[in-house]
Amino acid sequence: MIQRLTRLRQKMSEQGISHLFVTKPENRFYLSGFTGTTGVLLIGQATADFLTDFRYIEQVKIQSPHFNVVKVDQVSPFGLLSDILRNYKSDKLAFEADHLTHKQYQELKNQLPGIELVPCEELLEDLRMIKDEVEIDVIRSAMQIGDKAFNHILKCIKPGTSELELTLELEFFMRKLGASGTAFDTIMASGPRSALPHGVASERLLQTGDFLTMDFGALYQGYNSDMTRTVVLGQPDSKQQEIYNIVLEAQMAGLAAVRAGVPAKEVDAAARAVISNHGYGEYFGHGTGHGVGIAIHESPRLNTKDETILQPGMVVTVEPGIYLPQWGGVRIEDSVLVTENGCEILTSSPKKELIRL
Repeated sequence: MIQRLTRLRQKMSEQGISHLFVTKPENRFYLSGFTGTTGVLLIGQATADFLTDFRYIEQVKIQSPHFNVVKVDQVSPFGLLSDILRNYKSDKLAFEADHLTHKQYQELKNQLPGIELVPCEELLEDLRMIKDEVEIDVIRSAMQIGDKAFNHILKCIKPGTSELELTLELEFFMRKLGASGTAFDTIMASGPRSALPHGVASERLLQTGDFLTMDFGALYQGYNSDMTRTVVLGQPDSKQQEIYNIVLEAQMAGLAAVRAGVPAKEVDAAARAVISNHGYGEYFGHGTGHGVGIAIHESPRLNTKDETILQPGMVVTVEPGIYLPQWGGVRIEDSVLVTENGCEILTSSPKKELIRL
């Protein structure tokens, strides 16, 4: 945590920021390790204050010993900031413009007369893109939970079982393995519903011949895993096999493009070209991937526009898909760690052949 504060302060210094007000929960956790739900941070070049109410004072002392704990007795912590900043002889405060609501901004402005408010975006998100060894180890563990859960759920998939039943079993099994929750609402889409990229579970009963797309992840010690696999119930027909093979080819092309020094959009281009060349470009309407960490969707974004240069330590997904309305769809997703010469695939569930159940 101390190293993260040091890196942040260097960034703040480069941008002329003396004090930063941190309100986004993911960034609060990143800097402090605090797992509670209420609190804000005030970071200076030589100071680190954690403002929270009575319920979390002791928890902050345990989880965030490198912070000075300030008890908040009011509904909002904004009222205390004026006194603290004047004590620090600061007349300027940077805030997370992409998180603070307009109402909160107005309240902050009213509570801090004479203090210049400076909007700041993506400062901590840029730091969070590159994971340290502690983060990578936790993410690896989260990915392992996902792989074990996939292996388990394969045994439960059969005609007559509902998407909801499978989702509950999958999520319960991940919790038994140590997950504190799911990374996002599990996508469990069968038959024609597999054409829905974000088709969360319904009451639909699986049938022989269905595609079943499962996109899920575990939340483990504050970090997320993310993977997608598509399987088929019974013997696939020729079109199902064709679509699966194209998506697999695209995913492998995307994985091959991941390495340090490559712009994020080039990974997208590599996967997208395969699908387009097979004539299905219009049926791949989302980006090829995204960063994964404390949030399930982080920077960088592997899409057509993101020019972020991939660096060692970034964790990203590679997840192309084809979605044919009224018919079905396929998505295959792995999470990978960017390395100097390529990537380390963190998800190990089988995909080279269309799994038949």
